Order: sequence, then C-alpha cells, then structure tokens
Amino acid sequence: MEVPILKQGRYLIATIQAALSDEDLLHLRRALLERVIQFRSRGVIVDVTALDVMDSFATRTLRDITYMIRLRGADTVIVGIQPEVAFAMVQLGLTLEGVATALDLEEGLAHLERRARSSS
Repeated sequence: MEVPILKQGRYLIATIQAALSDEDLLHLRRALLERVIQFRSRGVIVDVTALDVMDSFATRTLRDITYMIRLRGADTVIVGIQPEVAFAMVQLGLTLEGVATALDLEEGLAHLERRARSSS
C-alpha cells in the first residue's frame, strides 16, 4: 500500500492510512529519504493515527527513518500514536527513543517550527 507523502512548504507529511506490511514500511522509508533529498525538506511528519497496532518491525523502521532523515539534516516527528498503541508498545518494551513524538499533526508542525527557529 502506497503511503501518500504531501509537501507542505519545507516539510513533508506522510499519512499512514492503514496497517502496512514490512515491505510497505521499507518502501515508505525509501520514499521519504528520496523526497527529503529531492525537496531539500527541513522536516518530516509521519502520521500514524490510523494504526491500531505497531509491532517491533514498524517501531524499529520508524526509528530508523528518523535517524536517516536526521543524517540528511532534517527533523522527524511521529504524530498520532493512539493510547492503546502506546500502552501495548510499553508493555512489549518497544520504544521510540530519540524520536520526537506529538499528539497530532498541528502539534507536530509546531514542534518542527520550534526546532527550525532554535537552529537558525
């Protein structure tokens, strides 16, 4: 399943709309990196609101996306982790250590704006 990636000014927004296979997650990782380079994006938001489960591969892939994009000079924020998903992740010992998270898209954009102002 293709994840839509929208360009909003200097940011990219990827909205995951349904559960993704491992292959889909790897495709998303590749597509985001390519677009960060193509558009010289300063930040990426990955919206996971529609996900009702995040397994270890999805968690690790989201963390890897963040680290890879950081190496390209951009920030990443994961938004929309549902309470039940957060609870299950903690119970399973899955973490997004070193990854910025926010409640929703609006908070994610605000986080990226603050980071952009502080690095100028």
